[in-house]
Amino acid sequence: MRRRCGDRAGTGLSGQTAQACSRDEKMIHSLFLINCSGDIFLEKHWKSVVSQSVCDYFFEAQEKAIDVENVPPVISTPHHYLISIYRDKIFFVSVIQTEVPPLFVIEFLHRVADTFQDYFGECSETAIKDNVVIVYELLEEMLDNGFPLATESNILKELIKPPTILRSVVNSITGSSNVGDTLPTGQLSNIPWRRAGVKYTNNEAYFDVVEEIDAIIDKSGSTVFAEIQGVIDSCIKLSGMPDLSLSFMNPRLLDDVSFHPCIRFKRWESERVLSFIPPDGNFRLISYRVSSQNLVAIPVYVKHMISFKENTSSGRFDVTIGPKQNMGKTVEGVVMTVHMPKAVLNMNLTATQGSYTFDPVTKVLTWDVGKITPQKLPNLKGIVNLQSGAPKPEENPSLNIQFKIQQLAISGLKVNRLDMYGEKYKPFKGNCKKRVLRKDPKYQIFHDTQTQGANSRRTCLLLLRSV
Repeated sequence: MRRRCGDRAGTGLSGQTAQACSRDEKMIHSLFLINCSGDIFLEKHWKSVVSQSVCDYFFEAQEKAIDVENVPPVISTPHHYLISIYRDKIFFVSVIQTEVPPLFVIEFLHRVADTFQDYFGECSETAIKDNVVIVYELLEEMLDNGFPLATESNILKELIKPPTILRSVVNSITGSSNVGDTLPTGQLSNIPWRRAGVKYTNNEAYFDVVEEIDAIIDKSGSTVFAEIQGVIDSCIKLSGMPDLSLSFMNPRLLDDVSFHPCIRFKRWESERVLSFIPPDGNFRLISYRVSSQNLVAIPVYVKHMISFKENTSSGRFDVTIGPKQNMGKTVEGVVMTVHMPKAVLNMNLTATQGSYTFDPVTKVLTWDVGKITPQKLPNLKGIVNLQSGAPKPEENPSLNIQFKIQQLAISGLKVNRLDMYGEKYKPFKGNCKKRVLRKDPKYQIFHDTQTQGANSRRTCLLLLRSV
């Protein structure tokens, strides 16, 4: 089912799309999905086909990068720009022929990954290959002549029905597809992010506050630089057209706030209250930054001694990880990754806790520590064997540490209350709770400075029941 540009206005960036319809220029020409092995397992082109050879520039940058997440997001080639993101072990690489705002393209690529996650339950190579027809249908609707258009989840789900076992069986028998027969109701509404006629038996709203710390620590343990990056992810399952107001105990903590289009900006400016008619389902309400003067102590510390001897083929490796005594929280899920120099042949180490592996091809040391107890700190030490006759490595490697801390609000941001208007059902009292949901933080240590990251998530759950 194909539609003209004018038939689909109102579902997204209609201003840019109208301009795209009146000229041949496109923002995104092609999209390539590449796995960690360097295989292009899916490609989508709009109007003209771009050869896969353009990805050679991306592969060159990938080889030069120390880690997959360090590949430059914007790569300039003689005739194109390559703008990419890395999500769930997949590179989303877009091909641009004219100069465009890079963050605009990056945001769209993240919307694509989020849509795959919402439709298939996971954004993985297997899930995309198993649902390749729906993937192409989604990309056709999300991008119109190279410009983002329908990116809201409720709009897409009316255009392209999510896959189910029953629908797959019916489609295989009847030969039909998941494409809807009518335009979404949100297209003709001034609230395109929410579909009409939403009904739930149990009405509930979840708000997950996720925070991550980026910090530079010197050898003495003093913080040189630190800031918190946070987001509030929401899952709204409310009937009708509710109007919500979310307030905080200390909203002045938030800096550089970025809002979902549903939020009334003037209300936030005047009262520091988030007032909005929410989309149906999962979405990101806001993202924000907290300045460094409001930070608490960094939750972990690392003592390390990595040295290579002159005129010998060996070195010493000694690392100890421990929690800060004043945190009062358990640090768990600790994994340390070290990219050793190319001259390293192998490593003979002893771990007091957990297990380690060393890949002699990629030169990556991985230490799975697990949970840290203050009474017995995990330690990994031993001998590093170098290639015979190889020069001493010029600098020590960096250490990347991931860990989890349950229910830790780093910034001190607290939800005050959530009010609802416009519907007859009322909030059920006494249901503001926390959920243990968090994302793995990252912690990097260099031979002269240390960079640490930590995060937490706190959830305010409000159950709404019809009365």
